[in-house]
Amino acid sequence: MPAITVEDTLVLPRIPRPDTAVSRARPVQRVVTAHQQTEGAGFAIRRPFPGELSMAQADPFLLLDQLGPQLTAPDEAKGAPWHPHRGFETVSYILDGEIAHHDTNGGGGVIGEGDTQWMTAGGGILHDELPTERMYRAGGPSHGVQLWVNLPSHLKMTPPRYQSITRDDLRLLSSDDGGALVRLIAGGMAGFSGPGVTHTPITYAHATLAPGARLSVPWTPAYSAFAYVLTGQGTVGTGDRPLQQGQLVVFGPGDHLEVTAADHTAEPLDVLLLGGLPIGEPIAHYGPFVMNSRQEILQAVEDYQAGRLGIIPADQLAPRSFA
Repeated sequence: MPAITVEDTLVLPRIPRPDTAVSRARPVQRVVTAHQQTEGAGFAIRRPFPGELSMAQADPFLLLDQLGPQLTAPDEAKGAPWHPHRGFETVSYILDGEIAHHDTNGGGGVIGEGDTQWMTAGGGILHDELPTERMYRAGGPSHGVQLWVNLPSHLKMTPPRYQSITRDDLRLLSSDDGGALVRLIAGGMAGFSGPGVTHTPITYAHATLAPGARLSVPWTPAYSAFAYVLTGQGTVGTGDRPLQQGQLVVFGPGDHLEVTAADHTAEPLDVLLLGGLPIGEPIAHYGPFVMNSRQEILQAVEDYQAGRLGIIPADQLAPRSFA
């Protein structure tokens, strides 16, 4: 798993191990296995939520999709053509491969290995996410995740915003013994801050643990807390609950998270650590729109049909094909 890595984690700032005399490890409340489905123009994803875990239970998040890891053959790459969003933020993190993005707010570009695209849809935007010409013609490995972050009611109609977070922008940290590399994308962790600018207070990080390594990270007590396994196997919590690829753990209340990589395999454990301040408001959703009431959803559909969420640029109207 390429993402971004370093040859020697011991040169990075350390996350001190929490003092268990005063810091309580968060217990495991439940483990959810992601279901699989097809999205966009026909690509398969794993989705831990919503599903068995509802949007309300994932608060302040709405959706988490994992594409890959997979090897795409030449001429087979697929993406998501132009579509609308309103009422939340989409965060696309690419671990391997690359995609091209355009939106009606002027944002966009190529999102490559280790990069993050943070798009605040807010009051409304249209965008697409498609394979680059290189990825389409040559194929190759691809792996990425998209997280939807909810917005509170007073920010649902905030102006759209685009953030391009390159791999070089990420805050890199290591566990106290150097056995884990943590890429902090947004929020705070052990006094360090990630580059993502958030409307909703969250922490979002990608950690790679060497076989047998243990990672203990302080976590804001008021935040929800989740861990999702991208690849590998390990355990979580003080009870060492087993966890494997495609599974999400929901943590209970406490002060820090504990994750351990399995030591019976040569494969490292790659895991997303995420959580945030619950919004606690009603959720009404219909496809790409997430608001607080049915009336607001109906208004979003009407605004989209009337072109008030943006107009696709003329040079983007034709279907993109490199065949």
